[in-house]
Amino acid sequence: MPVFDDGQHVTDLPDTAVVETDVLVVGSGPAGASAALLLSTLGVANIMITKYRWTANTPRAHITNQRAMEVFRDVGIDDQVLADATEHRLVGDTVFCTSIAGEEIGRIRTWGTGADREADYQLASPCLTVDIPQTYLEPILVKNATMRGTQAQFSTEYLSHVQDDDGVSVSVLDRLTGHHYTIRARYLIGADGARSKVASDIDLPLVGSMDIAGSMNITFKADIAEYVGHRPSVLYWVIQPGSNVGGIGAGLVRMVRPWNEWLIVWGFDIAQPPPVVDEAAAIQIVRNLLGMLDLDVEITGTSLWGNNEVYATHLQQGRVFCAGDAIHRHPPSNGLGSNTSVQDSYNLAWKIAAVLKGHAGPELLETYSTERAPVAERIVKRANRSAREFADLFVALGVTDVETEEEMVARIEERKADTPAGEAKRAALAKAMEIKNYEFNAHGVELGQFYTSSAIVSDGASLPEPGRDPDLFHQMSTVPGAHLPHAWVGDHRRKLAMMDLAPYDRFTLITGVAGSAWESAVDKIAHELGVPVASVVIGPGREVTDLYFDWLRLRQVGESGALLVRPDKHVCWRSHELPADPEAELRQALTSVLSRTV
Repeated sequence: MPVFDDGQHVTDLPDTAVVETDVLVVGSGPAGASAALLLSTLGVANIMITKYRWTANTPRAHITNQRAMEVFRDVGIDDQVLADATEHRLVGDTVFCTSIAGEEIGRIRTWGTGADREADYQLASPCLTVDIPQTYLEPILVKNATMRGTQAQFSTEYLSHVQDDDGVSVSVLDRLTGHHYTIRARYLIGADGARSKVASDIDLPLVGSMDIAGSMNITFKADIAEYVGHRPSVLYWVIQPGSNVGGIGAGLVRMVRPWNEWLIVWGFDIAQPPPVVDEAAAIQIVRNLLGMLDLDVEITGTSLWGNNEVYATHLQQGRVFCAGDAIHRHPPSNGLGSNTSVQDSYNLAWKIAAVLKGHAGPELLETYSTERAPVAERIVKRANRSAREFADLFVALGVTDVETEEEMVARIEERKADTPAGEAKRAALAKAMEIKNYEFNAHGVELGQFYTSSAIVSDGASLPEPGRDPDLFHQMSTVPGAHLPHAWVGDHRRKLAMMDLAPYDRFTLITGVAGSAWESAVDKIAHELGVPVASVVIGPGREVTDLYFDWLRLRQVGESGALLVRPDKHVCWRSHELPADPEAELRQALTSVLSRTV
């Protein structure tokens, strides 16, 4: 039997070949490629298959938020992502207009680029939001996963699976040769998109509806730097006749690469037959939305897609898990799709690795659903609500009931009038624009994942009552279940983020100088349980100091207390002070988190 150098092997019978691995990942999108990368980073043998010949062929997802960038930082690929991304300072002047060359209706400073929000974003994370189209991100993920051990197989289609007590037998098709074979894995991850066959095969419980509105993508090349370079953004929303039919609710001109590659999103009535758009029609739509009727345009593609409002209430069945669009299906509003997909895999991969390596009991895997299903529901509802809130803008402009182009133009022009009606329209418009902050500056939604499960040991505390809107503002805390707060620490030679102290391949106990006794407790328990756990003491005279005294204000425990941080950077247990028997306390906490009896 041939054996590969990564531990995977295949029988020597072509017609009945069975390939064996620890984890099979179906799908190479943000969820699947991240799962493969994270598993390989942890030394878990895995195969990633996709029925497509290569990665994404359209830009699709693009906004990459702080949490996703933190994942990339954790696995050491953030520099590659940043090299191909449009930087933070160029993503934020979201514009509403009648055309790119026409009049502006208003702008919103978005993704934390406004002076009033920049500090919130800087304080919350060592990473900032950037823009990287899916066509650029997926190859980075796939390349690094493969370099670290993933067997990536393109043109390979998932057909079905059967699971038993020991693993999952998956029937696949080589689409190039027509050959059927079986991949035998300990676990299966279905990251095969919004029409996931894996999710269907395990009868994943789904709530909501598919294809509630229709949208068309038109990708094109045209240099329009003189119209946008002074107001840099990735999103330019156009309100003009025809652009508010179905779909997102307005024509969208989206930057793919500054300032000569673009994507237009144009709505259509999904209750009617799908539109047929030839090159001439696509060029006309582009010129209309840009307001440049003689512009030289190169159309590079068109595609149709449906907006969905669906989330799964449970994410797994036995040894089969689903992630990404398979479990949360929604419009691109808020830029949550690929980001949440990456975070799904970040939650799941370390748990699978812990079980496979004997560090945890299999019950730990059930916490994937317990923790991530509420996130799926929250983002689906938020994204669809944001899409519907565009109606407030149309109502404010008075264009919801117009029947002719002339009437629509007149209604929009009325906002300029020195009349009571004009004044009222201006006030309504300002209010409608303020509501859009819930789409473009929803920092709390982007970062505020709080987990409650058996992999979190509660100390009886709950998150403090927020002093500000929890959707718009992220609240840092060390309450078990919260994400480890960000602060800059280090010494006279280096500067580190708190997350850098707690790498993905271990648990980390963080304490202060007065809690030095935790160090020996950590060493003993790590050896006793055979679990990778390390201690970090923050304070003067130690390898890591509290450079700005920010950690003192954030830790919410005494200097002798401790925080136990999971590989995915969520606090899973804390002690407010050094107990009489720190070994016993830590042993109990870690065995509970890992679903172990000893």
